[in-house]
Amino acid sequence: MATIQSKDNKTIFFNYFKSLSQTPHRLRKRMLATWTPDQELNQVRLRSGADMKRKLKWYDLVALGVGGMLGVGVFVTTGPVARNHSGPSVFISYIIAGISALLSSLCYTEFSVQIPVAGGAFSYLRVTFGEFVGYFAGANILMEYVLSNAAVARSFTEYLCSAFGISDPNSWRVEVPGLLQGYNKLDFSAVALVLILTFCLCHSTKESSILNLIMTAFHIVFFGFIIIMGFCNGSVENLVKPTGLTPNGIRGVLDGAAIVYFSYIGYDSVSTLAEEIQNPPVTLPVGIIGSVFIVSGLYCLMALALCVMVPYNQIAEKASYSMAFQRIGWKWAGNIVGAGASLGIVASLLVAMLGQARYLCVIGRARLVPSWLSKVHPSTGTPLNATLFLGLCTASIALFTDLDIVIEIISIGTLLVFYLVANALIYRKYVLTSKNPPFPTLSFLFLITSCAIGFSISWKLEQQWWGLPLFGGIIMVVTAFFQYTVPCLRPPSEWSVPFMPWPAAVSIFLNVFLMTTLKMLSFQRFAIWGLLITLFYVLYGVHSTFEAEEMGMKMAVNEVPNPSIQLTKLEV
Repeated sequence: MATIQSKDNKTIFFNYFKSLSQTPHRLRKRMLATWTPDQELNQVRLRSGADMKRKLKWYDLVALGVGGMLGVGVFVTTGPVARNHSGPSVFISYIIAGISALLSSLCYTEFSVQIPVAGGAFSYLRVTFGEFVGYFAGANILMEYVLSNAAVARSFTEYLCSAFGISDPNSWRVEVPGLLQGYNKLDFSAVALVLILTFCLCHSTKESSILNLIMTAFHIVFFGFIIIMGFCNGSVENLVKPTGLTPNGIRGVLDGAAIVYFSYIGYDSVSTLAEEIQNPPVTLPVGIIGSVFIVSGLYCLMALALCVMVPYNQIAEKASYSMAFQRIGWKWAGNIVGAGASLGIVASLLVAMLGQARYLCVIGRARLVPSWLSKVHPSTGTPLNATLFLGLCTASIALFTDLDIVIEIISIGTLLVFYLVANALIYRKYVLTSKNPPFPTLSFLFLITSCAIGFSISWKLEQQWWGLPLFGGIIMVVTAFFQYTVPCLRPPSEWSVPFMPWPAAVSIFLNVFLMTTLKMLSFQRFAIWGLLITLFYVLYGVHSTFEAEEMGMKMAVNEVPNPSIQLTKLEV
């Protein structure tokens, strides 16, 4: 028996090394390989076995979007950004980030209506720019979800401490001598929360949605309490004292906007529920855009409430709202804030973990990761393996890693994916399945990105102010010229982004600009991550998908003399 197993292992290794020798050929064949929306909806989806159950309605989606965003941003990023970057003008940072998120959400919405599958940005980019771009975006989304969920789970401990009147959140963590700073405080409360939510999500999507709906309703009431009490007991003078509304100037406001963009992580998870909702063409736009509008308004009011209660330079970086109420003498309110924030964080974690499992499930369908991660449990209708795997990954990171270490790499990964989706929407509307050649559209996308980078460099080099109107003007002229010279020949869909290509072009510009405001360390960490996932694709993903598609084609040829379903190439 052992001899047979040894021979099997040798055969597997031999076949794998033989595959590696064919890597250049397989990369050429697979990197730009695309699927049509119809194949994504039918042929690829069948690889999960059972279908996900369509039980969610529009109000479920709005609640999931609101719940997914509310608990993250305001309680995790507002205090540090107000204190270190934007000052009292942190609400303006939220407005800028909200506009960028809204434009990105419009791009997501059109794709989600046309391709209502659980893959979100991964599926949208795969049908537009090919397998590798879709995979790269999907891997970044998963990284962003896992790291942000781990960070938010650790902030749950901080607010839970304040709910019990404990000012030092590290008192509930176990410090381990010998580990690196930032990784040496073990947070078992965060681990327990992640594992409990993982098991809830394995059980049922609909019941998880009902739980989120209840928590989100309480959370909005709780937000109202903070806003009203903050304005009633604060002072407008705190908005201009001690050093004005924008102590670090417009630069501080925009640097803050790039960081608080982390707060809007969550609306894209709504698009991953496309296989579990009723009437996608109506439900998806309402759920995605409606949740971004609601959350943007609440974020701005919450940021203002914090800054009128306490001067920005006295805001605590940890559990900011609880500390603010305690500073004005309302210790009981600080405890309530801690309890309410903990509830909101649970809701946001629930939605984010819901979305991350569906991303991984669809990436597994594409065979870019092991296929067992794509299986949908027949009785629960949930991607059980993906949910458990990512739950364990999130819990492991939440055990060790502080929020400060991961927050900016989360923002850069999110901004990159939203940038790619905006590019994909323009390319898909003006090139794919139309009579337009690709060169004018690709040239337009290249110019917009180049000008956005030029504008950002001018912004970084404080002396070169002439670059701001120059590159800004070029972007406007190029977009107007493209609009009037390149017709959009794609027939109108059930829901389309209005005034194209302007919303997508502005989204491209904002995402590039906000990325360049992040620290160089974020780009270094992101480069390491990008290298690792590219190596995984070269060593595993491309061979797995190549063999899966070759086998699928052979089966199709054997079953049907003239198979109508074939893998397509990126249309150029």
